[in-house]
Amino acid sequence: MTELLTKERVLEALKRVKGPDLASDIVSLGLVSEVVIHKGKVYFAISVDPARARELEALRVAAEKAVETVPGVEKATVTLTADRAPGGALTGGNGNGRGTAPHSGSPFTRPGAARDARHRPGGVPGVDHIIAVASGKGGVGKSTTAVNLALALKEQGLKVGILDADIYGPSMPRLLGLKGQPQTLGGNKLEPMQAYGLKVMSMGFLVDEETPMIWRGPMVMSALSQMLKDVSWGDLDVLVVDMPPGTGDAQLTMAQQVPLAGAVIVSTPQDLALIDARKGLNMFRKVNVPVLGLVENMSTFVCPHCGERSDIFGHGGARSEAARLGVPFLGEVPLTLAIRETSDEGRPVVATDPSSAAAGAYRDIAARAWAELERHKGTARAAPSIVMEG
Repeated sequence: MTELLTKERVLEALKRVKGPDLASDIVSLGLVSEVVIHKGKVYFAISVDPARARELEALRVAAEKAVETVPGVEKATVTLTADRAPGGALTGGNGNGRGTAPHSGSPFTRPGAARDARHRPGGVPGVDHIIAVASGKGGVGKSTTAVNLALALKEQGLKVGILDADIYGPSMPRLLGLKGQPQTLGGNKLEPMQAYGLKVMSMGFLVDEETPMIWRGPMVMSALSQMLKDVSWGDLDVLVVDMPPGTGDAQLTMAQQVPLAGAVIVSTPQDLALIDARKGLNMFRKVNVPVLGLVENMSTFVCPHCGERSDIFGHGGARSEAARLGVPFLGEVPLTLAIRETSDEGRPVVATDPSSAAAGAYRDIAARAWAELERHKGTARAAPSIVMEG
């Protein structure tokens, strides 16, 4: 009878691998991250001292070979993570300074990918323009804006893809009604999924919707780098990237890895959201990415029964902020039941209700964003080198 491949069997094999101290094993030292098993492939990371990451490559190889001896394992993929807490000790762990890596492994992670993600700048073959859709905070409708912006750009006759870079909260599978997993092509490339004429890639295709992503920076950087460069995007006029909210690892990785053609900042009208939107805008400016403009989402609400207008989150705040900061204002998207319903159902409003006011708003925003991108052609400077302190 074939033995069942389990995490316990993988960990038993890893107990044969000595840690950096050459005395205890890497499992007892708490250096192994959560083990992920996916169709006979095993993924995990090993936390090491960043000062010794290069010399410990043999440790990674030994762990990989040990796991591949386990019955049922087709391939093991191991990443060395080398990140420190502010005090200098590895983050996590049991207080002895050795630390654990409490994140899950990723089907996108491969040997050395976390290291490579910091040192391999360059474009994505076949992709002419990459646009980041970002926000300073969550809950402002950034992902809904990103997918409808991508669809509106496709309506202009462009070949468009969308990358869900929100590793911690991927939403493209839900927004586009996609299920299943991407197919593996030759050369370790993944075939993107497709919906409504868009090519789509998301971590949500590879991890269950309810599985939390408890990852450190190096794993996020590795996954993003590989979703950009290890996916067979083909020829695209534009790749829209739905960024996670905030100004952290994902944004810095994107700025370092690829020459972003521009960024679209999404905010709601109220002051609290605009404060965070301003931070996001200034971050892109600091890393030499042109800001194509601001979008005011949930701008106003018109009652479908009585026609009365209510500015639930205020109105005009993003337009005023754009004028104050000297960046284009791309447009307003109303707060409507139709946008919420079509998004939840995986039927984006631009594709399924093209005559609606909401779809018209997205089309106007896409046209203005594309005009700004054309205006910035040839003016964007090379992305800066971003140094991650150990």
